Amino acid sequence: MKTRFLIISILTVVVFGSTGCFKKGKTKGSMPDDGQLHGVAPSSRGSMGKPIGMVYVPPGTFHMGPSDEDVNYNFSARNREISIMGFWMDATEITNNEYRQFVIWTRDSLAAIQLGYIKQSPEGDTAIDWKKAGTIKWGDKGTLEKLSPLMLTPDNRLYGKMEIDPDKIVYNVQGFDLKEAAKIENKGRPRKDFIYKYNQAVYPDTLCWMRDFSYSYNEPMTKRYFSHPAYGNYPVVGVNWKQAVAFCHWRTKYLNSYLMKTKKAPESDFRLPTEAEWEYAARGGRSQSMFPWGNYYLRNKKGCLLANFKPGRGNYVEDGGFYTVRADAYWPNDFGLYNMSGNVSEWTSSLFYESAYNFVHDMNPDIRWNALDSDPPRMKRKVVRGGSWKDVGYFLQTSTRQYEYQDTAKSYIGFRCVIDLPAQLRKK
Repeated sequence: MKTRFLIISILTVVVFGSTGCFKKGKTKGSMPDDGQLHGVAPSSRGSMGKPIGMVYVPPGTFHMGPSDEDVNYNFSARNREISIMGFWMDATEITNNEYRQFVIWTRDSLAAIQLGYIKQSPEGDTAIDWKKAGTIKWGDKGTLEKLSPLMLTPDNRLYGKMEIDPDKIVYNVQGFDLKEAAKIENKGRPRKDFIYKYNQAVYPDTLCWMRDFSYSYNEPMTKRYFSHPAYGNYPVVGVNWKQAVAFCHWRTKYLNSYLMKTKKAPESDFRLPTEAEWEYAARGGRSQSMFPWGNYYLRNKKGCLLANFKPGRGNYVEDGGFYTVRADAYWPNDFGLYNMSGNVSEWTSSLFYESAYNFVHDMNPDIRWNALDSDPPRMKRKVVRGGSWKDVGYFLQTSTRQYEYQDTAKSYIGFRCVIDLPAQLRKK
């Protein structure tokens, strides 16, 4: 009897002790203690709203590849059915003003470090004191002398004017190579083996306007295109693939820093679109059409040109722009995306491989290669899509492929970003 009574007493203490420690239902910092499966949310924080300047591209299926007979494609890139998940995409190409925000942020962060404007974060890490960084007087001679390591050396100045050296505006890119970590042969390797860090100069190559065209006067564009406010809403050019990737890293860091500060959940990374995502988005739901606006012509019924390109044998001004035009010029396609054909060609994340269509997966196809400086040039080719202001109409087709080397900047290549966010954001 004593033993039986003792067991009952212990059970009574456990049961009543349990109800005494926890309140009924949900309690702060704990789960309901009712013996049922409720699940645990990863975070009680809310999510961001719709990303500014982006539109949602819904999931769907399309025929990737030539929409019409094309001798160049017949033996290397057959038309095939592809399925793409939904994603958010910039409605326009990244503009000079938007890219300048990245350049100025990088410049100010380097200046803040040089001036010692550093503070301790709540987590114990060192961080830039942006309140102090915002007070930097770039017109003050004393301040500029303190920033002399970032300035042009005296022998590189005109009339002795102290100016920041564009080559020293360098952003530190850090990331985790998920694709490499996912390989079965790398299972069990430490996390540090897949972390990459490198410095990337971010200022656009403004000399590309002169370098791209022999025996042609384009000095005004070199001097003014990125720096003059008149071109603020025009697409940024002179940015190579590596700089576009660095911009995506910064944009991710910039957004998530704000979300964490406002106690919201961090979001996915901004990135360049894959080749398949770009083509799907450019078609705007018109799976078999040659252009974002449909078939088969480059003019509407009134005779107006539908994009910024090189009409005829070189009538650059007929479409309304001699070089580039505003990033939101012309009518958007059915997804709400502007200038998916013409204006500037656009970088994608995909490696250019002639026969890629024949072996990539039919679900979110992608082929990537993180080329090193020591890799052969063939491995540094990245797919460029869309055609530009200096191209003839053929290159405006949504299926036309081109490539450029990842470390090369051109006056006719820009980019736009995508991000993987929940479709539910459309309802907010």
